[in-house]
Amino acid sequence: MAEYWRCVWITGGGSGIGLAVAEQLVREGACVIISGRDQIKLDQACQQVMTAASVSGQLHALSCDVTDPDSVQQAWQQLVTCYGIPDLILLNAGDHQPVTLDDFDPAVFQRLMSVNFHGVVNCLAALLPDLLSRQTGQIGVVASVAGYRGLPTAAAYGASKAALINACEALYPELQQRGIVLSLINPGFVRTPLTDRNRFAMPFLIDAPSAANLIIKGLQQKRFEIAFPYRFVLLLKCLKWLPDALYFRLTRKLLS
Repeated sequence: MAEYWRCVWITGGGSGIGLAVAEQLVREGACVIISGRDQIKLDQACQQVMTAASVSGQLHALSCDVTDPDSVQQAWQQLVTCYGIPDLILLNAGDHQPVTLDDFDPAVFQRLMSVNFHGVVNCLAALLPDLLSRQTGQIGVVASVAGYRGLPTAAAYGASKAALINACEALYPELQQRGIVLSLINPGFVRTPLTDRNRFAMPFLIDAPSAANLIIKGLQQKRFEIAFPYRFVLLLKCLKWLPDALYFRLTRKLLS
């Protein structure tokens, strides 16, 4: 894997999918920088990974709040100064909170859009000038299959991920013309601290290391969409084409 990327930046890298990807890349000899808002959590993650006997690369912590454009700009400049421009950037920071009619709150929508969508936009604004100047680089954006179509209790989360999907589709052709590889990553249910909050059965649930394997493989192949697990993705993509009456009949059953 190190032959693909010598230096990697991962936002939301302190746990879950981001940390699982970081751990696998570090084992293969890459220099990986993980970012998040909690410096202590990042430092603990680095210590945990670097004490493993099989590690041949390096893992570093870089505090960054993706919802704050100034914090992102400062983190990017520090990263470039210390490690150079990364070969791969994985924009993975995200949050989730279910929304029902009984707890409908605009603040939840604003917060999730700020983290899940604007957090990616803030990072792109910081890193694109350097990548475009070199006319090379690779970016992975983690969205979700929840962005394919509206699902009960996911009005805020799904909307933020749908916005990411749309934005990546819009940006891809121009980035490709300028030598930048963009991949859109749409996971299904992955066991992480976020999904541990869920109080419902999660079909086709996979663990974070398995998700990391699929993400890394897709990034190596430079695929535009990296979506998994396959059967769940196929099911949700089929739902996109159902007539509305039938689709809503099915989704109402999820509320019962």
